[in-house]
Amino acid sequence: MEPATQVLINKVSELSRAAGKVVVEQENFQLLGDFLDVVKTVAVELQNGEDTSHVLEDLLESLVEPVERAQELITFCTNKSRIYLLLHCRQVAMQLEEITRSMGRSLSQVPVSFIQEGGKDTKGSIDSLAQEMEHYLYPVKENEACLCQTLERENEGILSYPAVQTGILMDIARTVGIEDLSQDPSAFRSELELLKQDVEESQNDEDLHMMDLIGNMFEIWLQSNAQPSLSDDTQTVHPSHKRLEPLYDTFICPLTKQVMQDPVTIDSGQTYERSAINRWFQECLENGRPRVCPITGQQVQTTLKPSLALRNTIDEWTSRNEQSRVDIARQLISAADSSKEDVLFGLNDLQALCRKNRFNKYCIRSSGLIPVIENRLKNGAENGVEVRCTSLATLRLLVEDDDDNKDVVGETDLIRLAIKCLSRDLPQEREAAVALLSELSKSYPLCEKIGATNGAILLLVGMLSNRSQNLEAICYAEQTLNNLECCDKCVQQMAENGRIQPLLTRLVEGSDDLRIEMAEDLATVPLTSEDKAKAAKTVTMTLVEMLGSNSPAAQAAALKALCSLSTLESNGSYLIEAGVLTPLMHDLFLVGPNQVSRKLKEVSASTLANIVNSSGNWQTIPIDADGNTLTSKSVVHNFLQLISNTGPAIEAKLLQVLVGLASSPQEIGKVVSHIRSAGATVSLIQFLEAPPELRVTSVKLLFLLSTHMGEELADGLRVTTRQLSTLLRLLRSDNEIAEQAAAAGLLANLPVQDLELTHALLDEGALHVLINRIQDVRRGVGSIGSGRYMAPLQSRLVAILSRFTYALDDKEIQALATGYKFTPFFTSLVQSAGLDDVERWAAVALENLSRKSKDLSEFPDLPQSKGVFLEWLGCVKRPSLPPGLCPVHGGICSATETFCLREANAVVPLVSLLDHNDLDIVEAALGALSTLIMDTVDLEQGSQVLLAAGAIQPILNILLEHQTEVLRERAMWMMERILRNGDLAQRIMVDTDSQTAIVDAFQHGNNATRQLAEKALKHLNKIPTVTGVFLRV
Repeated sequence: MEPATQVLINKVSELSRAAGKVVVEQENFQLLGDFLDVVKTVAVELQNGEDTSHVLEDLLESLVEPVERAQELITFCTNKSRIYLLLHCRQVAMQLEEITRSMGRSLSQVPVSFIQEGGKDTKGSIDSLAQEMEHYLYPVKENEACLCQTLERENEGILSYPAVQTGILMDIARTVGIEDLSQDPSAFRSELELLKQDVEESQNDEDLHMMDLIGNMFEIWLQSNAQPSLSDDTQTVHPSHKRLEPLYDTFICPLTKQVMQDPVTIDSGQTYERSAINRWFQECLENGRPRVCPITGQQVQTTLKPSLALRNTIDEWTSRNEQSRVDIARQLISAADSSKEDVLFGLNDLQALCRKNRFNKYCIRSSGLIPVIENRLKNGAENGVEVRCTSLATLRLLVEDDDDNKDVVGETDLIRLAIKCLSRDLPQEREAAVALLSELSKSYPLCEKIGATNGAILLLVGMLSNRSQNLEAICYAEQTLNNLECCDKCVQQMAENGRIQPLLTRLVEGSDDLRIEMAEDLATVPLTSEDKAKAAKTVTMTLVEMLGSNSPAAQAAALKALCSLSTLESNGSYLIEAGVLTPLMHDLFLVGPNQVSRKLKEVSASTLANIVNSSGNWQTIPIDADGNTLTSKSVVHNFLQLISNTGPAIEAKLLQVLVGLASSPQEIGKVVSHIRSAGATVSLIQFLEAPPELRVTSVKLLFLLSTHMGEELADGLRVTTRQLSTLLRLLRSDNEIAEQAAAAGLLANLPVQDLELTHALLDEGALHVLINRIQDVRRGVGSIGSGRYMAPLQSRLVAILSRFTYALDDKEIQALATGYKFTPFFTSLVQSAGLDDVERWAAVALENLSRKSKDLSEFPDLPQSKGVFLEWLGCVKRPSLPPGLCPVHGGICSATETFCLREANAVVPLVSLLDHNDLDIVEAALGALSTLIMDTVDLEQGSQVLLAAGAIQPILNILLEHQTEVLRERAMWMMERILRNGDLAQRIMVDTDSQTAIVDAFQHGNNATRQLAEKALKHLNKIPTVTGVFLRV
């Protein structure tokens, strides 16, 4: 077997020769070969020695490991592509360093005893060399290191520049042995193919990124190198462009592959675009690379020599060709037989020319192309939306930063055509149109023209809230509207279409004259509730300030604007806080030469009416220096005086003011007192005969006042029946439902004991009107949107009808009640679920009707009784009533003739009301049911009727709950009478809760309730039946 030392010597010799043949990093691999030769020399020395101990074996093994790694690295660098190794040059150098250091550490472990010749001197040489190997750094070529650094991810921003990309590709090509990339691109592509194979084998993310980056740069370079462009705006060629002068190679920058605009020559003699070569030099500087010529690789200085002759030649060539392109575009766009593609090419080429310089815009304008594009836009339907969009985009570039072109556009119909495009369905067309308008609106004269075009501002404002519109179009619309704000008429139109902020800003920040103009606009434009709220928050203080100024024009404009804002109820608080009440009252009450016009007084009154009918807290606000408020006596008297002395328009507004004052629960008492002291009741009633605009408000005012001065109003209505007749006419279904509800409320609040008024109502045919109207309302007959008034109207109509049950002693009224079947009618109303007031008034009416039942019953002749005394002793039975007689009233009863609750089947519906949450309804139901056990009827039979209807337990529950003393007293009254029936008393005695309720009433009720409870307890045998505990009252 061959000794291990010899194996190592052979392998090192082989690797030393292989290292010299590596084509990349040749200098570094030659150094590796030199170090391998040293290892070989030491191995030979060890082989000549006689030591065969394990120390030698360990030493040989430590040398084998780096030698094998060196073999792997040499094989790797021999098989991989040159670009791949270039990208990994720093990693290769690091591996060389690790291998060399490992061999150095092994050599430093060679003992002196192993050395045959030289002894210690040789050992010293080996140690010195080993130390050098342990600290050796393999150099990486500066250009290669910088190139790798440039390609790293964090430098991708630099790599986006074409000039830098070209320079890097040339550097890579030279590094891998391709001296002129432009002459041999196929060799570079072959290297890229090899790189691709290496990267696919490694599957390293960073390698894949590098491969894609270099590959993309190479493809871009190939495209630009194959077809240099006239500019960076267009690379499209059209057959018509064959008439253009040819492009000369000397005009093309090697880096950008575009016609140079500022050519400069560097030290290598090559000519480049100034910006491109500067960018290349900057990239070299940032990456620590020497400044070299991108084509030759020659190191150069940064001195740039302008090539004026070449520049002038290029400029002349460019001017001739660009004018020719304008002419060609005009022919393509204007020709009737041009295809869609020809038209689009011409428009796009004009856009490219516009982007190059302003002079081209002048040439296009001078060639009359703007009217040509206008005609194409008019006929855009023939070529479709793409032509329209491209035409709009071309016009936008033409007018951008060019006032002369804007003026020409303003003389055409293009603004109207652009606005027409805004109304189309296609988002891209709307975006192109609004982009053009955004540019045109930078001209004040055109702003006026845009604003004067029908629908322009409406469409622009609408785009801001159009969710289907893209963000860029919305931004253009916003810019256009912002530009249009310089025009007062446009600002007014914006406000009319929901964009009110510009108007508000001008009103707050503008000059006095501008404020007046904006206030006038604010008063006239229709505003949404949201806009009114926004305006009130922003400009109320300014308007009040104008209202208090010495300028009549400012006062009038501010007053009208405030009136408009006051129509929103929630704005009342803003106006009050701003101090509007004082100047308003001043304008209203001021007389003499300085007083405001009647028209402005009307506006003041209207504003004040809106404020007092709003939710604002006006009640405590002083309106003058004396501290008077709106409900002070002198102020109310002044209102009443103005109502009498002004025309209908102001009278109507002042009546609305009184309505607002009377609508306040805290202030209505003062208003009523001041009306009484002014003796104005009759005057207010007379407004019922006024025209509708006054009558409606007067009815509402009288309704509000009727809760506090019903008798005075009844007296006033009796003076003449005309007003009473008017109120009844208002109840008909062809009148406004709100007015009907107010009229019904007024009549319902009049005193029911006023028989004269009741007869006056009868004379006016009130019963017929009321019955029919109640039936109409129950059927839902009413105007659209009247829902919130229907319930109060029905309850008030029932309340008016119930007043006739208070006058049943009158034979005429009694007959009418029979004829109109009052009892069945009110019984049906008791069951009006959800209409509490209707149920209450129906129960009240049934009580009044039932109290007359005994008197109206007919009593036939009955067999002679054998004596009450014998019946009491129980010797004989009480004779039963003949069939057909009412057990409660003892006679012949009916629902219509005698108003009997039992015959009308009203008892059960009334009992169902005893569990109602509204205590007034419970009280009314108890009142009606109590008529079945009053002194004039058969108490025992009435109690049985209540028992059969299930009334006993609800009555006891009322006692247990004792929510009010009135209810407890009424319930106790009924229980005491029911307990007189021995059988019922026995049933109730078993129920401990019932006894507890009665005992509680006995202990805690008022005097009347306690007396009734005492009697009830006696019926239950709970207390002695001797002397009463309480004195009778």
